[in-house]
Amino acid sequence: MSHIYSESDQKRIEVAERETILASSLKSGIKHTHACGGNARCSTCRVHVVEGLEHCEPRNSAEEKMKDLLRFPDDIRLACQTRISGDIKIRRLVVDDLDAQIINDQLASHDENSLGREKDIAVLFTDLANYTEFAESLPAYDVVHVLNRYYMTMNEIVTRHGGVISDVAGDGMLILFGACKKEDGLVIDAIRTVQAMRKELKHFNEYLESMYGRSFGLRAGIHYGSAIIGHFSTGSMSKVAAIGDTVNLASRIEQANKQFGSQLLISESAYEHVSKHVKTSGSHSCQLKGKSGIYTLYEVEV
Repeated sequence: MSHIYSESDQKRIEVAERETILASSLKSGIKHTHACGGNARCSTCRVHVVEGLEHCEPRNSAEEKMKDLLRFPDDIRLACQTRISGDIKIRRLVVDDLDAQIINDQLASHDENSLGREKDIAVLFTDLANYTEFAESLPAYDVVHVLNRYYMTMNEIVTRHGGVISDVAGDGMLILFGACKKEDGLVIDAIRTVQAMRKELKHFNEYLESMYGRSFGLRAGIHYGSAIIGHFSTGSMSKVAAIGDTVNLASRIEQANKQFGSQLLISESAYEHVSKHVKTSGSHSCQLKGKSGIYTLYEVEV
């Protein structure tokens, strides 16, 4: 007889022959969520197979359909459909009503990032030179109006080049390339975005000069690496976001522009993808704030 150990419940469960994980779990007294009644029409019974994945039978057609819809990795299985032929260790992923609500929202969204996945992306951080003086010298209404105009203008450029604005903070923008569908050419897309933003900024500055006698400069940093991509929601607000050191490093690279008086710096991993397609005006070896070691950054002509 096979057994299941549930880390979520700290319980060892006996599994009868041809019995599903869900049936065994319920028989042992575990309140294993299964909103659709165990018919593979939802994913609230999903489990993470921590150990013993090789003892799980292949997905049937119903589970395969749900896997394709939500882009399940191999170790996420529907308990209502999965049978085993040896001992496994699992973690239930839905343990209360709030978990069930999140899962149902993911199922309804049909968004490729709803479940969360790890992939290689290009991360672009930008900020505006001379913004602080601008914000401190004008009424709040004007600052908010100008920033909204800036974001709307630049979002068209970002979208046109295959990126998505993940977050904004004051004058800074976090932009992701590769988070949504496109898989290649991500670094060059990010660089071309910066180039197009700088071109558009000339027109934007004409507006600022005429209205306020001010102008902005643009600084940017790009890094290429692995990150966790997910669709994050607070209920009323949702966004595609990236988590991981790749994002932190891109932020530090952007900040290094102040040290070198540069406009666009990219990491070594980003440079490897575009070395034959862009011109650089040199490289810099430096330490980055909050990071250990020495990093080589390439100054790209924009």
